[in-house]
Amino acid sequence: MYKLNKIDGGVCASAGFHADGVSAGLKANNAKDMAFIYSDVECEIASTFTTNKMAAAPIKHFKNKGSFKTNFVLINSKNANAMTGKAGVADIDEILSTLPTNISNAVMSSTGVIGVRLPKEKIINGAKLFDLSKREPNAAAEAIMTTDTFSKQIAYKVELEDGSSFHIGAMAKGAGMINPAMATMLCFITTDADVSKEEMQKILDKNVEVTFNAASVDGDTSTNDTVMLLSNAKSGAYNEAAFSEALYNIMRFLAREMVRDGEGATKLVTYEVSGAKDDSEAEIVAKALSNSLLVKTALYGEDPNWGRIASTVGASGVEAYEESLTISFNDICVYKKGELFFDAAMEQKASEVMKLSEFTISCDLGVGEGVFTAFGCDLGYEYVKINADYRT
Repeated sequence: MYKLNKIDGGVCASAGFHADGVSAGLKANNAKDMAFIYSDVECEIASTFTTNKMAAAPIKHFKNKGSFKTNFVLINSKNANAMTGKAGVADIDEILSTLPTNISNAVMSSTGVIGVRLPKEKIINGAKLFDLSKREPNAAAEAIMTTDTFSKQIAYKVELEDGSSFHIGAMAKGAGMINPAMATMLCFITTDADVSKEEMQKILDKNVEVTFNAASVDGDTSTNDTVMLLSNAKSGAYNEAAFSEALYNIMRFLAREMVRDGEGATKLVTYEVSGAKDDSEAEIVAKALSNSLLVKTALYGEDPNWGRIASTVGASGVEAYEESLTISFNDICVYKKGELFFDAAMEQKASEVMKLSEFTISCDLGVGEGVFTAFGCDLGYEYVKINADYRT
């Protein structure tokens, strides 16, 4: 038995971890734009990255290192360091070479505009502002934001039956270009659990599939998608089931918060697909719904146009039939196995559901036992405004 307790502290909730955010002049108005995570002992690190073939320089740099331990992550916003070729990787080496000698095998992560070289001098000077003794998770979470409207962080203390305990904390940024496929999203997770690298990677991979990989804002997969999980083992405690559940809770929360804060989004929608031939086909349908522009615009207009839901299911390519499909908005069933329930009274009830800031659209295909849940948001004018002049 074990107990999960949500606590404050973000990435600093775990013993031995420090973090802070500073302004290096990358953003306007002296806003925080660089952050670090530091452990006073080396960490095992598990990771997942974008499947975009144009992966950014920080991801290439990380993978070039092979198997390693680290105690430091440097993060910058405003510049993705993507599509910058070998020079972009060399820039990272130059920046990291200027860090203090007590930093071991530092790694870097970036988010922002694609196709622009890093402003090295600003970043090098910004890193000189870091105080590695600081534990300022709020500042770090703020510094990694781009078009996010709020920072995203969470932490748990896990109490085990034998009286021992460990912690897991995390921060993330998202907002736009969110259709993780590993996994612009970044997520950094710290833990003092005494867990092996192999075990961390296994559990991280499993949880990514049903959290970050189930989230979509706009259907675009970033060049920089990154999830890093660092463990310094300082607690000396570990339980696989407890660790997996706590990590799942953290990643699911952050995935949903990223969608909730999608660029211009006003609604967080959960797509629950059941009755598919298998889980794989349920996943195809759920993600088709969360990515559909027609569905997203109907959500923004608060129009319970269930025909768009049905059409998207049918177009997804999975086994599905008009005679076995059921569609509901929260608990309001609008279509069931060929029978229409969408009279004026039912339309009004469905419309009221769609005025909520958070609700569920359920599709039971009535074919098998496959299930999958995805998370999406609406798409409105503000998304176009933000992305029409993103570089300026």
